[in-house]
Amino acid sequence: MTHDDYRRALEAATKEYEELGAKRQAIDKRLGELAQTIGTLSRLLGYTPTVPFGLTDAVRLIMRGGVPMTPIEVRDRLHAIGFDVSKYANDLAAVHTILKRLNESGELRFIPSAPGKHQYTLNRPSTVVALGPDVVRYMRENLLEQEAARATDEDQPPPSRPARRARRAR
Repeated sequence: MTHDDYRRALEAATKEYEELGAKRQAIDKRLGELAQTIGTLSRLLGYTPTVPFGLTDAVRLIMRGGVPMTPIEVRDRLHAIGFDVSKYANDLAAVHTILKRLNESGELRFIPSAPGKHQYTLNRPSTVVALGPDVVRYMRENLLEQEAARATDEDQPPPSRPARRARRAR
């Protein structure tokens, strides 16, 4: 295979990786939306789950959408899906505790921002490395720079090495 073949293979693999990553995000988002819809509709119809969710599982379900959320947004989403938080004296404190524990266990990632605006997001498995658009752009620009450097290097003869001086005996 030539250098160009490797470059084309890299570009094809990178493009497919980006497309699959986008599809994965869309699927995760849709799964989270459907889970919330099912929970809400089940509540409205008066169905009770055969295996009731605990607060931790409910928070996991909400965070599965992959969208960064503040603890207040998580609490509001719990209310929206019909999760019963009446057994907690302070529902927001309970949500904070669950988010911190999930962060410590590595399931969620803490995103610091302005006071009161800190967010948590789903921590993707570390086995898959996502190439963001900025990384892909850098890779492509770097390839173009390398090609340009090679083109100018091929036009000029290689630089000659300076002659080595003999060492003096001590």
